[in-house]
Amino acid sequence: MSQVLNGRVALVSGGGRGIGRGICELLASHGAAIAVNYRKDKESALETVDAIVAAGGRAKAYEASVDDPEAVAVMVDQVLADFGYVDLLVCNAGIASRGRAVADTDPNEVLRLLNTHAIGPHHLARCVLPSMRTRGRGDIIMISSVATSHMTANGGPYSMGKAAMEALALTLAKEERQFGIHCNIVAPGLVETDMGLRLARAMTGKSEMEDLRSLDQSSPFGRVCQPLDVANVVLWLCSEGAGYVTGQRIECDGGGPR
Repeated sequence: MSQVLNGRVALVSGGGRGIGRGICELLASHGAAIAVNYRKDKESALETVDAIVAAGGRAKAYEASVDDPEAVAVMVDQVLADFGYVDLLVCNAGIASRGRAVADTDPNEVLRLLNTHAIGPHHLARCVLPSMRTRGRGDIIMISSVATSHMTANGGPYSMGKAAMEALALTLAKEERQFGIHCNIVAPGLVETDMGLRLARAMTGKSEMEDLRSLDQSSPFGRVCQPLDVANVVLWLCSEGAGYVTGQRIECDGGGPR
């Protein structure tokens, strides 16, 4: 693997599983040291760390709920103590909404989704920016969703949270470019993860579905999007090849439904 990220330190929220794990492992394979954030699933986070270390990389797991500003501040301080700086932040932590109409949605669910998808990234960015501003080149990448393009029924809290995340990203892109910091958005469609499988079960009504192979034929390019597909977009955005790219939103959905 090329070492295009050699010397960089990435903090990835929700880095223990799914898209987050794919991002952590790919960035590490290209030379970045990785701070793997998790909220509850310590075992998965440590598995991600172990995989990176076994491949010759540097990584460490950090517990914090991104919607808790004090916990985020403590975590970032720990990362800075361990690695010296953070110049790459990937806001990936996410949760699903319950698939109900606005009229049937508990207000607490709206707050929960907004706190995770928008307020949490605000806490993370605010805490890492002092370090990132000193590095000459920094990257903040928000993992959003094509949901903000489609705004489908029965997904209000999720779409609201991701839309607010995108507003934050575009604001940061303008505020921070004077410090050499790029901020971009990656918006995947259905991805083969635990959350993606739950979504597919809900969409198809097939609660017995064990994987997404039955959806390959109806998916773009004959397969469901994989975490590595999303990770490859992230890798490009934080490389020198994207040195003049900021404030952009890239959909990683194979061009949309077939």
